[in-house]
Amino acid sequence: MRTARITAVVAGIVMMAGLTACGDKDGGGKAGGDKAAGGRSPVQAAAAALRTAAEKTGAKTSAKFDGTNRLGKVTMSVKGAMDWSEGIRAQAEMSPQGGAAGPGGGKPVKTVTTPEAVYVNFGLRDKPWLKYDYNAMAKQSALGALMKDQAQNNNPTRAMALVIASGKAEKAGTEDVRGVRATHYTATYEVGELARMQASRNLSQKDLKALEETLKKNGTTSQTIDLWIGPDNLLVKKTEKSQSDMGGSESTAFYSDYGTKVTVQEPPASQTTDGGKAGAGAGAGAAGGLAG
Repeated sequence: MRTARITAVVAGIVMMAGLTACGDKDGGGKAGGDKAAGGRSPVQAAAAALRTAAEKTGAKTSAKFDGTNRLGKVTMSVKGAMDWSEGIRAQAEMSPQGGAAGPGGGKPVKTVTTPEAVYVNFGLRDKPWLKYDYNAMAKQSALGALMKDQAQNNNPTRAMALVIASGKAEKAGTEDVRGVRATHYTATYEVGELARMQASRNLSQKDLKALEETLKKNGTTSQTIDLWIGPDNLLVKKTEKSQSDMGGSESTAFYSDYGTKVTVQEPPASQTTDGGKAGAGAGAGAAGGLAG
């Protein structure tokens, strides 16, 4: 039970932020297709637009976010704010939808993210906060290493980097997103690409291979990312969808109030319990939920 809880919560936090990606700086520059205006293919034009959006969005260093995250049969609503000026710092609250019990037993779950750990408040009596240290998680398995890598490097621009690096970015038209006319971009990539692009260069080849094998065992075949960029070149909406034998995952995130002040204070030690010791394997479970 504890593993399922932390899986849903941490996966929700990371998916709201955006996947970590690697790839060459030009991402999409090698892709073919019909030439667009200026001698670029549609994929190259989409990648160029997303690079501009990533620069503009990243420069804001903070934002509010809200949306939903489905992991298997559990769907949670998420609302919070994050700052990525010096590592990732965030605070959020997650609540179950559709009458499901959810990881908090039907009650909202509060979370605090710092560059070193994520803290989850399940409302326990004596010490309400469970601490999941990234370094400890990384030592447990390749999936724990992925969890550490993503949690320490995530910000809203990472999903854009992943789409660019895939070389499959496509413009899918324009749509209204909460009153903003936004340009829609999309990309779908296979499991082998997913393993390589989900992680940054901080992961070893051994860990990447283990991740790919785990994804295959879970029945994960592909993932689709959709991005909506506003007229000011800021990310306003993101969706990520993947399917697996575990039921897959789907998240929708909306971003607003870029540049907002975000104050994140980690819980005092007197109110914190080591989550890794409280629930064996929970850290690896969280990473597994994220990857699947």
